[in-house]
Amino acid sequence: MPLQGNHCEASGVDLAALSARIAPIKTSKNSYPILLVMTVLLAGGATLVPISASSAPETSALTLTPCRLEGFGGFRKIKAECGTLAAPLNPDEPDGTSIDLYVARVPALTRTPAVSAFTYIAGGPGQASTEAYVSMREAFELIRRERDIILVDQRGTGRSNRQQCELPEDRRDYDLESWSPEDIAAFTRECLAALGDGARYYTTSIAVEDLERLRQAFGYPQLDLYGISYGTRVAQHYLRRYPQQVRSVILDGVVPVTMPLGPDIAINAQHALDQVFSRCAEDVPCTTAFGDIKNKFTELQNRLRSDPPTVSHPDPISGEPVESVVSHEHLHIAVRLMSYSPDTVSLLPLMIDAAFNGNYLPVAAQALLGIENLNNMLAYGMHNTVVCSEDTPFYEGYDVNRDLLEQSYMGIRSYQGLIDTCKDWPRGPVDTNFRQPFASNAPVLVLSGEADPVTPASYGEMVSDYLGNAEHIVIDGQGHGQAHVGCMPRLMAAFIADLDPPGLDTGCLDTQHAAPFFTSYSGPEP
Repeated sequence: MPLQGNHCEASGVDLAALSARIAPIKTSKNSYPILLVMTVLLAGGATLVPISASSAPETSALTLTPCRLEGFGGFRKIKAECGTLAAPLNPDEPDGTSIDLYVARVPALTRTPAVSAFTYIAGGPGQASTEAYVSMREAFELIRRERDIILVDQRGTGRSNRQQCELPEDRRDYDLESWSPEDIAAFTRECLAALGDGARYYTTSIAVEDLERLRQAFGYPQLDLYGISYGTRVAQHYLRRYPQQVRSVILDGVVPVTMPLGPDIAINAQHALDQVFSRCAEDVPCTTAFGDIKNKFTELQNRLRSDPPTVSHPDPISGEPVESVVSHEHLHIAVRLMSYSPDTVSLLPLMIDAAFNGNYLPVAAQALLGIENLNNMLAYGMHNTVVCSEDTPFYEGYDVNRDLLEQSYMGIRSYQGLIDTCKDWPRGPVDTNFRQPFASNAPVLVLSGEADPVTPASYGEMVSDYLGNAEHIVIDGQGHGQAHVGCMPRLMAAFIADLDPPGLDTGCLDTQHAAPFFTSYSGPEP
């Protein structure tokens, strides 16, 4: 990505440099949960626990002090005002156990800011909005000229009582196929025991109450919402629950409220990869350099599955020689995450061809980067509560195409792993109307990438159909997350200023296309 911001986005990486300095594919602290998160987002009737939305939550005192917000990895920092906001763990017990929500305000650049505030809602599920915003802040600087930015790490993420699970030492081998349902059940029980009895209170239905609590604490009459990936689910549900408090909404890489996440993820990922293969086949430099890259990928998968190679290389920290086993799972992780961005898609044929010809270090490097970034970014306990409460309970009534799942490069194991995990994970409170489409007159801007591997443009069409005042923009050749693409920052600022979705002049996006394929480590053909 860089794994940027708020939505598992594949990382732009110098494969040549990483090939020389690849770290060992060590067992990651959260190896198994990573595969489950990759299945979702990067996701028979359910038992729904109703939550009353008849009154707004009470707020507590909010004191802010100067601070610096950090982006992922701590490489970027911005000045802000930060504090904590108390919220009940269980909304039905307002006087019971409370948790602290980490909140921040990035003041507007003008001395007389607009009365509404802009808020960024991160994806995952499991990413922290304060970190994600810093990593993507340039996309919203035009909006900040006129409006304060207010942020809250959604409960269970970041500094808001982060819900995380650690894999046992003896299972940090990143071999998904070796996990039996009994293994998954045992790990799930251990994880829940570590998190405690409150693990169920981290659902979207409760999170939107926290967001409303934040709005009231700051005193803004309305919010301008930006949600990306899973964050679009949060934004839509806040709009449903608190329509009078919403001035505008931007949904980037949108998830329809009617769809459970998980069953179609591997299918969408395969479709995006097939697009890459087709585009390479039609591109003379790509075909000349790599031949039939689709067949090479198939053969490479089979080779890594049956006989994963052991790669010797220096440890990047100690410099001592180490050995790493590169499996088909590492290939799938690298391809999956690189599919999110057109910049890293442009490197896919080069990486596949290198591995096919015996250079496995680029695959290992990309997989390692994905594992480490996801470990640092995502809170898997919160992720599991969302998925097990809001998605897997609806799988029984969803038309799952198991044939296409099994034919996809990700396969059916990750999807099945979610089901196995959620057998023992407690279901949290979910509003009874959570899965129902809803009408709204609020101005909504829906953004989709034509090559998005996880939330395809068809999802944006579905959402636009039930949100009556929506404009859907699809950008050619782009992946997951459009806020930073081309002139989109200017279009988003114009939308929030004028509240006229159909009136946006999107001609400035016509020059946006897929990045050309790298045919060598030096770059594309001139």
